[in-house]
Amino acid sequence: SGGRRIKRSIFIDVSSIKFLDQPKLNELKKIDLLQDYLNAKLEEIGQGDESESPNERFSLNQRNLTNVGTFRAYCLAYLRNHASIHKEDMTFLVRQLAPTEKGVPIEIYVFVKDTRWVQYEGIQGDIFDHLLASLHTFDLRAFQLPSDSSLTKLADSSS
Repeated sequence: SGGRRIKRSIFIDVSSIKFLDQPKLNELKKIDLLQDYLNAKLEEIGQGDESESPNERFSLNQRNLTNVGTFRAYCLAYLRNHASIHKEDMTFLVRQLAPTEKGVPIEIYVFVKDTRWVQYEGIQGDIFDHLLASLHTFDLRAFQLPSDSSLTKLADSSS
């Protein structure tokens, strides 16, 4: 087939999803892979004018950029620039699925050019290492069930 499929999700903690404020937008504009997306989106929703007050710019009365939507765009751009991923002749998709009790899944559905199992696993691992490590840049957290150590910390902090 010429490619081996990656179909895996990163589950985002719903409580970490928020609108982007101007300081965060300014920080994210420094990421080369996001510049075109952010410029186009800000122009589309009419938020390019920094002379407006923050209350006028970030209101529920208008469209706003979110950290999870911008992370999804980053995933797309990152994968489009990844040498090991098929971009045109096979399905190439990053999508947000319906929220679950484990969070909001951001699904990566792409094909790796190298079909050898060991190499494929290495490429897939490198991609998800990078994307998971990038979450904090967007003020996002991956969902995970509480562990014994996190429950112990919680119990200690409440006593």
